[in-house]
Amino acid sequence: MMTTDPNGPIAPLPRREFLRTCGMGMGSVALTSLIGSIGLLGPGAHAGPVSLNPLTPRAPQFAGRARRVIHIFANGGPSHVDTFDPKPSLDRWHGKEIPIHHKTERKTGAAWRSPFRFRRHGQSGIEVSDLFEKTAACVDDLCVIRSMKADVPNHEPSLLLMNCGEARLVRPSFGSWVTYGLGSDNQNMPGFVVMCPGGYPIQESQNWQSGFLPGVYQGTYINTQHTQIDKLIENIQNPRTPPDSQRRQLALLRRLNEEHRRVRTADPQLEARIQSFELAYRMQMDAADAFDIQREPESVRKLYGEGTQSRQLLIARRLVERGVRFVQVWHGAGQPWDNHDDLEVNHRKLARESDQAIAGLLTDLKQRGMLDDTLVIWGGEFGRTPTVELPTPGANSGKINGRDHNNHGFTMWLAGGGVKAGTVYGATDEFGFAAAENPVHVHDLHATLLALLGFNHETFTYRHAGRDFRLTDVHGKVVRDLMA
Repeated sequence: MMTTDPNGPIAPLPRREFLRTCGMGMGSVALTSLIGSIGLLGPGAHAGPVSLNPLTPRAPQFAGRARRVIHIFANGGPSHVDTFDPKPSLDRWHGKEIPIHHKTERKTGAAWRSPFRFRRHGQSGIEVSDLFEKTAACVDDLCVIRSMKADVPNHEPSLLLMNCGEARLVRPSFGSWVTYGLGSDNQNMPGFVVMCPGGYPIQESQNWQSGFLPGVYQGTYINTQHTQIDKLIENIQNPRTPPDSQRRQLALLRRLNEEHRRVRTADPQLEARIQSFELAYRMQMDAADAFDIQREPESVRKLYGEGTQSRQLLIARRLVERGVRFVQVWHGAGQPWDNHDDLEVNHRKLARESDQAIAGLLTDLKQRGMLDDTLVIWGGEFGRTPTVELPTPGANSGKINGRDHNNHGFTMWLAGGGVKAGTVYGATDEFGFAAAENPVHVHDLHATLLALLGFNHETFTYRHAGRDFRLTDVHGKVVRDLMA
């Protein structure tokens, strides 16, 4: 098709422009919706997400084993040498200066043996401390990574590195990337839910930020210290306006917003606001059901146990079962695993809060046939030193019975979603101070998790500020030995 420019020669009119100007744009919109619904407009193939409904389910770049994620974040840095990485050398060197030293945030002293006993469990014989005795019963479903590495021994940058792949700059969180890539299987619920009792952790909502991705991909925060649905999710019910009236109000509001958007193209904040209004309306029924664990049989509730963490993980299973793509469950936000002193007492308390709940989640997912395509992640932002922390003003009470932060080597574990179950990957040195065998940096972990979900971390990108950004930045390698 050709067109005449009054100020110049005849120029060709692109086919898409011809169709649009001929009043056939709605056909293009319908086709885009159809293609998007089957995943052909996936991330990496276009400059941004499909605009009609950014949470429409989409196919990954290739067939992944995992379809959904539950991330259990042990906030504060649990001690690997007291949980999943036994170090007999600490018994022999207890109270003595060890020949290995690495930079820590505070001054540490001699080797300090673990106050907890390690035992072998399952057919795999993986050693786990008695802190996680119930979780250890599921050890044959775990892939334990004992050679994790982060960059620095500080909470703030390490939290952002683990959650967003970048320690300093504003970047989308892992959950936001996954939701951007796969959409959600439930259009009446957020695609990414974050449960954290008693308020925000350090770095607050940055831990689940959408960054430069559209706001609809940011994690929806739920304060799970509450049990009543109207306190868990504020304004989930409207006591004054019936649903049909709300629908008419929302329709009017959408028309006004659409008119506003027509003269302000490509405004991601406005688009996110429109989406949030729609989602809030649709959530009124589905959310009330998903967060009500009393609808579960008593036998299932007993499987998870009592307490906030047990309730959170049961809700997490109910959410992913209903199509929510990514659920992050925080533990230790109020009283973290950051035990600079009284480690034995505090780690035992924290493990008691979460051990049965974790075992219950893994058992429940497996019984329902969901573990195969649900990726479960456990760990913190770093580990802790094998040496005892010395008295430091403002950091501890001077009891000399705790451990400092340790980014040089720590443990995380994965389960389900295509991981190699019943295995241990990598190792720290004989004292547990640093990754010594097959080190796995956080970027490598992210690359591997994306591969399990069906994405090549190097080509799974989003165009922003003239550059193609990715979760792993310019780093990361997929650790194939973690994959079944």
